[in-house]
Amino acid sequence: MKICLAQINPTVGAFKQNARKICKFINIAREKGADLVVFPEMSIVGYPPKDMLELSGFIDSNLKALQVVKESVTGISAIVGFVDRNAAPRGKTLYNAAAYIKNGKIVSIHYKSLLPTYDVFDEERYFEPTHNISVAKISGRRFGISICEDAWGADVVWPGTIHHSDPVGCMMRQGAEIIINISASPFTIGKQDARMKMLSGHAKRNSVPIIFVNQIGGNDDLIFDGNSLAINKDGIIVSRAPGFEENLLMVEFKGTDVSAVDSKSKSVKRETPGVVGEGDVGSVYKALILGTRDYLKKCGFKKAVIGLSGGIDSAVTAVIAVKALGRDKVIGVTMPSHFSSKGSIEDSMVLAERLGIECRVIPIKSVYNAYTKTLSGVFAGLPFDVTEENLQARIRGKILMAISNKFGYLVLTTGNKSELAVGYCTLYGDMCGGLAVISDIPKTMVYDLAEYINLRKEIIPTETIGKPPSAELRPNQKDQDSLPPYDVLDGVLRAYVEESKDVDDIVSMGYDESLVKDIINKVDKNEYKRKQAAPGLKVTTKAFGTGRRMPLAQRYTR
Repeated sequence: MKICLAQINPTVGAFKQNARKICKFINIAREKGADLVVFPEMSIVGYPPKDMLELSGFIDSNLKALQVVKESVTGISAIVGFVDRNAAPRGKTLYNAAAYIKNGKIVSIHYKSLLPTYDVFDEERYFEPTHNISVAKISGRRFGISICEDAWGADVVWPGTIHHSDPVGCMMRQGAEIIINISASPFTIGKQDARMKMLSGHAKRNSVPIIFVNQIGGNDDLIFDGNSLAINKDGIIVSRAPGFEENLLMVEFKGTDVSAVDSKSKSVKRETPGVVGEGDVGSVYKALILGTRDYLKKCGFKKAVIGLSGGIDSAVTAVIAVKALGRDKVIGVTMPSHFSSKGSIEDSMVLAERLGIECRVIPIKSVYNAYTKTLSGVFAGLPFDVTEENLQARIRGKILMAISNKFGYLVLTTGNKSELAVGYCTLYGDMCGGLAVISDIPKTMVYDLAEYINLRKEIIPTETIGKPPSAELRPNQKDQDSLPPYDVLDGVLRAYVEESKDVDDIVSMGYDESLVKDIINKVDKNEYKRKQAAPGLKVTTKAFGTGRRMPLAQRYTR
């Protein structure tokens, strides 16, 4: 029995487009001689649809799209993710569902049992969990059809996945000969490795082959990496689709196990469980490119505009934007002030030339002077301070937003996670924009990304990478005037934000107690800024986005 893993990139609510894509992949799979083609979780809807699930018409459109897909399933079988209504008088009104379709008919429907409600997930808000787990009969064989979290059952260790039930074990007790898991599992650093270990563990523990089909693409702040795969009953990966791109991967289910169909295929990667094909930095780079490309495309923007400061953050953001959109779709703007160094302006122009993008120089000295003159009466007798520094950032933000309004470009902000965490950024200034590309990237990883970008050819000037970080908003300013060294800052932030450690735990790691308290205080005090920030692309286990819900008005002290 030949099975195709259809790793596709759906758009939330684009039902006609998603249905056409699914039908296209069904046709290709049929032409390749497949008996069954499997699609990701909610492939008709796009994941995550969030509160659009509360719109009755949205659910109707999803069911209509399922009918269109159903009619295209001839000469082949398909498993497709969608949203079904709950006909019972009690419970949530919807199910997260998978339809097994054959010869134009829905043979069986299978519902999700474990509903994730942690980090970015909130499925209990919308869905009723099923307590009726059943296997499907496909070509005379028993298939266990599970949906994403159902594979992260009782024996799995992953932050937030403390479940007491084991849907995979339940399917095995019903005689499942193979487990299918359809997923919309977002990318984070280390997630691919954890996923493979988890699935491999199921396979070895139950002596059963497993097929995992994952969505790819960017939807809002989440990026889905794909990496769909087939694992044999010994827990060995026999075939894996490439990450961060659509793919149709064929495997064969014969006897009691699965195997690769074409060992020469580029999409086939024979690996031992737990081995990630690309390093973390390479995966993050690909994820940010995909997330940026899809955000603009799915939101309807054709071009992006970026403020180029000559610093490493804006340089990395610009490279990602060009890789995502193309050089003709990215415009750079450098806006020198009284305090901008000659090197920063030159570095911006060199970067733009190497990337092949248009770069406009718009000096802000006269605008800044007009502001200070206007405010001279109010500020009479007061010294230069952060107010005048922020004026420069806000002037630059307004210029970028004016260009955005005039030409319909999306402004990409360039702040990193370290700055955002401690509030080393200006509301209505450098935080102005529609997408914060590297807002989940710690400063130390920004340097890693720059080195990765320059591996084969110097794109980002070495002067940009080597210069001490500076906002250049006052004479001889350096980031380290206000912040601890970034390797220290990022270590504390990782422990506090991503690992939820408290002061004593972090101090026991070797950090100074007063420094730890100061950093944590800065993080807590600047929550109000992050609430007003542009959406960012999530790549760590805890980003400053939908997965982190902290109150603004709180008085908790440490």
